[in-house]
Amino acid sequence: MTRLVTLGFSPNSFSSPLFLPLISNTSSHFQLPSSFSFSFSFSTKLTASGKRNLVLRGCKTETKLRDSMESEKELPEFNRNLYPSIEPYSSGFLKVSDIHSIYWEQSGNPNGHPVIFLHGGPGGGTSPNNRRVFDPEFYRIILFDQRGSGKSTPHACLEENTTWDLISDIEKLREHLEIPEWQVFGGSWGSTLALAYSQSHPEKVTGMVLRGIFLLRKKEIDWFYEGGAAAIYPDAWEQFRDLIPENERGSFLDAYRKRLNSDDKEIQFAAARAWTMWEMMTAHLLPNDENIKRGEDDIFALAFARIENHYFVNRGFFPSDAYLLDNVEKIRHIKTTIVQGRYDVCCPMMSAWDLHKAWPEADLKIIQDAGHSANEPGIAAELVAANEKLKHIKIGA
Repeated sequence: MTRLVTLGFSPNSFSSPLFLPLISNTSSHFQLPSSFSFSFSFSTKLTASGKRNLVLRGCKTETKLRDSMESEKELPEFNRNLYPSIEPYSSGFLKVSDIHSIYWEQSGNPNGHPVIFLHGGPGGGTSPNNRRVFDPEFYRIILFDQRGSGKSTPHACLEENTTWDLISDIEKLREHLEIPEWQVFGGSWGSTLALAYSQSHPEKVTGMVLRGIFLLRKKEIDWFYEGGAAAIYPDAWEQFRDLIPENERGSFLDAYRKRLNSDDKEIQFAAARAWTMWEMMTAHLLPNDENIKRGEDDIFALAFARIENHYFVNRGFFPSDAYLLDNVEKIRHIKTTIVQGRYDVCCPMMSAWDLHKAWPEADLKIIQDAGHSANEPGIAAELVAANEKLKHIKIGA
């Protein structure tokens, strides 16, 4: 907002540097911020040199400049480097149903601000590197492996394994650890789960950091698993495609579901390797050999592929395609940063952009030289900075 201020001057323009840019005729218009208000009278005085000087009388100035400057004060420069590796100070298993027990761990400051890390996949499990995006002196860092993933048991189990079961598990874990509320961090499928959890329990969430937004809509699934992303990675796609006979390629999700749930373990493993390798080969802007090798690990690949496919065939168990967008109003007040790689092929930027349009209050950070993985340098730096920002807000409060 600006206020138009009109000054009427005596016949001549003035040589004062202050007014030269502003005055062009006997009446000059210029704009000042609305925080300024002032009034004055003036006249001109002829000097011995024949020049006219501007004389101000009764000048009264009222301004909210100081308040404005303080409110717009830039936040401090945040750390953007990953923190050193740390080990958990406690860990265990929590029985969350008659079938499932989930692995959990805590690291960092036992008396710090709690933050829960929600891993991707679903089925991906956690890793020690996940702890490094949090300041261990400030945060009480909680990681857990979702049902059937990582160290949780039974491995790769699909029974009683839905989004709503996982949300219930998060609440059971929060209560088990006697945490009244916590910060939520999630990337890829973890962003899906973070949104679903926070919309179910907004009063338990102090802030969020989301990465590689995945809203689990049909167009996102079709893009990655029914041939869209093949336009960018045709070589990797052929390996994924060729496991399936031509007469079953009308739905790769259904064709892979059949194989991932086969009674023949070797058929399961072959499908799991192909499914997992497709995602590992497309997750980075530049090929990452270490990531690609994960697709060769049968134990990891089986949980990753079976659980992903189970969730995607069932559309995340959401009641509608745009469920997470339709319920943004429930979390609009939560301070949130969204970190998105511009060239993310697994979870293309359209989803982050759709979320941003529905939720402009959240801070969207687009990493121009990154794909999907949290391990890409630009994304990792922004994730650390986003946690630092929430830390700064918490300390300031």
